[in-house]
Amino acid sequence: MPAEDAREHAEPTVRDAISAPDSEGRPRRVTRRFPLFTRDTARPEGSGRAAAGDAPAPARQWPMLVVTGLVAIGLLVTALDALRPGTLIIAVALLGGAVLRWLLPDVGMLAVRSRFTDIATYGVLGVVICLLALMIQPDPLLKMPFLKDVLHFTLAK
Repeated sequence: MPAEDAREHAEPTVRDAISAPDSEGRPRRVTRRFPLFTRDTARPEGSGRAAAGDAPAPARQWPMLVVTGLVAIGLLVTALDALRPGTLIIAVALLGGAVLRWLLPDVGMLAVRSRFTDIATYGVLGVVICLLALMIQPDPLLKMPFLKDVLHFTLAK
């Protein structure tokens, strides 16, 4: 009996342990250890198409296109020398992305990680950009006096 046939008929070891096949008919591992090499990645929760599969591609990804479009408009407004309104539009786009991710079950490519991580990331970035936009000089709409003390403390000689 050749060596290859002997390996096929040998008892599986713990390392080679398999159990019932998965949904595609392939044997699956029974060990709880993570594999040494990752061969696949899980799709993020909510990453399904936002519209039916027979809809055109832009319609299937409308949440991502809305957020990206608003960010592009904000960047254009900022480039046209209106810094505060442009950055506020960008902040609104990110906060809108957080709301869309929270409310809609399928948001297409707007889903990057888990729902919580996406909402937290879009929300925090939107709030920070909004606060920075309100503090733009000259004539800031939002004044935080402790920031001047922090600046003097960090740059003190």
